[in-house]
Amino acid sequence: MFPTKTKVLSIKQAVKWRAGQRRKGLTVAFTNGCFDILHRGHVRIIESARKTADSLIIGLNSDASVKRLKGPERPLNSQDDRAVVLAALAAVDRVVIFQEDTPLELLSALKPDVLVKGADYSHEKIVGREFAGKTVRVPLVKNRSTTLVISKMRKNAKV
Repeated sequence: MFPTKTKVLSIKQAVKWRAGQRRKGLTVAFTNGCFDILHRGHVRIIESARKTADSLIIGLNSDASVKRLKGPERPLNSQDDRAVVLAALAAVDRVVIFQEDTPLELLSALKPDVLVKGADYSHEKIVGREFAGKTVRVPLVKNRSTTLVISKMRKNAKV
Protein backbone atom coordinates (compact mmCIF):
# COMPACT_ATOMS: atom_id res chain seq x y z
CA MET A 1 0.00 0.00 0.00
CA PHE A 2 1.00 3.60 -0.56
CA PRO A 3 1.10 6.28 2.12
CA THR A 4 -2.05 8.39 1.85
CA LYS A 5 -0.29 11.59 0.79
CA THR A 6 1.24 9.89 -2.25
CA LYS A 7 -2.21 8.88 -3.49
CA VAL A 8 -3.35 12.50 -4.01
CA LEU A 9 -2.18 13.63 -7.44
CA SER A 10 -2.20 16.72 -9.60
CA ILE A 11 -4.01 16.36 -12.92
CA LYS A 12 -0.68 16.04 -14.73
CA GLN A 13 0.44 13.32 -12.31
CA ALA A 14 -2.92 11.56 -12.66
CA VAL A 15 -2.61 11.44 -16.45
CA LYS A 16 0.90 9.98 -16.10
CA TRP A 17 -0.34 7.41 -13.55
CA ARG A 18 -3.22 6.44 -15.85
CA ALA A 19 -0.80 5.93 -18.75
CA GLY A 20 1.31 3.68 -16.51
CA GLN A 21 -1.72 1.59 -15.61
CA ARG A 22 -2.56 1.22 -19.31
CA ARG A 23 1.01 0.15 -20.14
CA LYS A 24 0.77 -2.52 -17.44
CA GLY A 25 -2.48 -3.79 -18.96
CA LEU A 26 -4.48 -2.73 -15.90
CA THR A 27 -7.98 -1.29 -16.10
CA VAL A 28 -8.93 1.95 -14.37
CA ALA A 29 -12.32 2.97 -13.00
CA PHE A 30 -13.24 6.58 -12.28
CA THR A 31 -15.89 8.18 -10.13
CA ASN A 32 -16.21 11.72 -8.89
CA GLY A 33 -17.99 13.96 -6.46
CA CYS A 34 -17.75 16.46 -3.63
CA PHE A 35 -17.47 13.85 -0.85
CA ASP A 36 -17.95 16.60 1.74
CA ILE A 37 -19.05 14.32 4.57
CA LEU A 38 -18.27 10.71 3.77
CA HIS A 39 -21.29 8.46 4.34
CA ARG A 40 -22.57 4.98 3.49
CA GLY A 41 -23.84 6.06 0.07
CA HIS A 42 -20.36 7.27 -0.86
CA VAL A 43 -18.84 4.02 0.34
CA ARG A 44 -21.24 2.01 -1.83
CA ILE A 45 -20.30 3.96 -4.96
CA ILE A 46 -16.57 3.82 -4.19
CA GLU A 47 -16.56 0.08 -3.45
CA SER A 48 -18.79 -0.64 -6.46
CA ALA A 49 -16.49 1.40 -8.69
CA ARG A 50 -13.42 -0.44 -7.42
CA LYS A 51 -14.99 -3.80 -8.27
CA THR A 52 -15.29 -2.80 -11.94
CA ALA A 53 -11.55 -2.42 -12.61
CA ASP A 54 -8.04 -3.15 -11.40
CA SER A 55 -7.71 0.32 -9.90
CA LEU A 56 -9.82 3.32 -8.97
CA ILE A 57 -9.15 7.02 -9.31
CA ILE A 58 -11.54 9.54 -7.77
CA GLY A 59 -12.08 13.00 -9.20
CA LEU A 60 -12.73 15.37 -6.31
CA ASN A 61 -14.47 18.72 -6.78
CA SER A 62 -12.32 21.59 -5.51
CA ASP A 63 -13.56 23.88 -2.74
CA ALA A 64 -14.48 26.57 -5.28
CA SER A 65 -16.37 24.05 -7.39
CA VAL A 66 -18.31 22.71 -4.39
CA LYS A 67 -19.22 26.26 -3.38
CA ARG A 68 -20.59 26.95 -6.88
CA LEU A 69 -22.53 23.67 -6.95
CA LYS A 70 -23.77 23.42 -3.37
CA GLY A 71 -23.87 27.00 -2.11
CA PRO A 72 -21.82 29.40 0.02
CA GLU A 73 -21.88 27.26 3.19
CA ARG A 74 -20.20 24.32 1.49
CA PRO A 75 -17.90 22.54 1.59
CA LEU A 76 -17.72 21.82 5.28
CA ASN A 77 -14.37 20.11 4.87
CA SER A 78 -11.53 21.51 2.76
CA GLN A 79 -10.48 19.87 -0.49
CA ASP A 80 -7.20 18.79 1.09
CA ASP A 81 -9.00 17.15 4.02
CA ARG A 82 -11.54 15.49 1.72
CA ALA A 83 -8.74 14.21 -0.54
CA VAL A 84 -6.80 12.68 2.36
CA VAL A 85 -9.90 10.95 3.75
CA LEU A 86 -10.68 9.45 0.33
CA ALA A 87 -7.05 8.47 -0.25
CA ALA A 88 -7.03 6.59 3.07
CA LEU A 89 -9.74 4.22 1.85
CA ALA A 90 -8.43 0.82 0.76
CA ALA A 91 -10.64 0.82 -2.36
CA VAL A 92 -9.11 4.07 -3.63
CA ASP A 93 -5.87 4.01 -5.59
CA ARG A 94 -5.59 7.70 -6.46
CA VAL A 95 -7.43 11.00 -5.93
CA VAL A 96 -7.22 14.06 -8.15
CA ILE A 97 -8.80 17.45 -7.40
CA PHE A 98 -10.39 19.29 -10.32
CA GLN A 99 -11.45 22.95 -10.46
CA GLU A 100 -14.33 22.81 -12.94
CA ASP A 101 -17.93 22.08 -11.99
CA THR A 102 -17.87 18.81 -13.93
CA PRO A 103 -15.06 16.32 -14.55
CA LEU A 104 -15.39 16.59 -18.33
CA GLU A 105 -11.84 17.88 -18.95
CA LEU A 106 -10.37 15.41 -16.46
CA LEU A 107 -12.21 12.50 -18.08
CA SER A 108 -11.07 13.57 -21.54
CA ALA A 109 -7.48 13.45 -20.28
CA LEU A 110 -7.72 10.22 -18.25
CA LYS A 111 -9.97 8.16 -20.55
CA PRO A 112 -10.86 5.58 -17.88
CA ASP A 113 -11.97 2.10 -18.78
CA VAL A 114 -15.04 2.46 -16.56
CA LEU A 115 -16.95 5.56 -15.44
CA VAL A 116 -19.09 4.96 -12.35
CA LYS A 117 -21.88 7.25 -11.13
CA GLY A 118 -24.86 6.98 -8.83
CA ALA A 119 -28.12 5.80 -10.36
CA ASP A 120 -29.62 9.24 -9.74
CA TYR A 121 -27.90 10.19 -13.00
CA SER A 122 -29.55 8.90 -16.16
CA HIS A 123 -27.07 7.48 -18.66
CA GLU A 124 -27.60 10.47 -20.95
CA LYS A 125 -26.81 12.94 -18.14
CA ILE A 126 -23.50 11.38 -17.13
CA VAL A 127 -20.85 13.92 -18.06
CA GLY A 128 -17.84 12.54 -19.92
CA ARG A 129 -19.27 9.12 -20.65
CA GLU A 130 -17.95 9.40 -24.21
CA PHE A 131 -14.39 9.24 -22.83
CA ALA A 132 -14.88 6.00 -20.90
CA GLY A 133 -14.88 2.45 -22.19
CA LYS A 134 -18.15 1.81 -20.37
CA THR A 135 -20.45 3.51 -17.90
CA VAL A 136 -21.87 1.88 -14.77
CA ARG A 137 -24.68 3.30 -12.63
CA VAL A 138 -24.77 2.25 -8.96
CA PRO A 139 -28.04 2.14 -6.99
CA LEU A 140 -28.17 4.76 -4.25
CA VAL A 141 -28.49 3.95 -0.56
CA LYS A 142 -31.91 5.23 0.44
CA ASN A 143 -31.93 8.22 2.80
CA ARG A 144 -28.16 8.66 2.70
CA SER A 145 -26.78 11.96 1.43
CA THR A 146 -24.54 14.74 2.64
CA THR A 147 -27.49 17.14 2.54
CA LEU A 148 -29.47 14.87 4.89
CA VAL A 149 -26.49 14.52 7.26
CA ILE A 150 -26.05 18.30 7.41
CA SER A 151 -29.78 18.79 7.96
CA LYS A 152 -29.78 16.29 10.83
CA MET A 153 -26.71 17.92 12.39
CA ARG A 154 -28.35 21.36 12.23
CA LYS A 155 -31.59 20.04 13.72
CA ASN A 156 -29.72 18.35 16.57
CA ALA A 157 -27.64 21.48 17.22
CA LYS A 158 -30.82 23.51 17.78
CA VAL A 159 -32.07 21.15 20.48
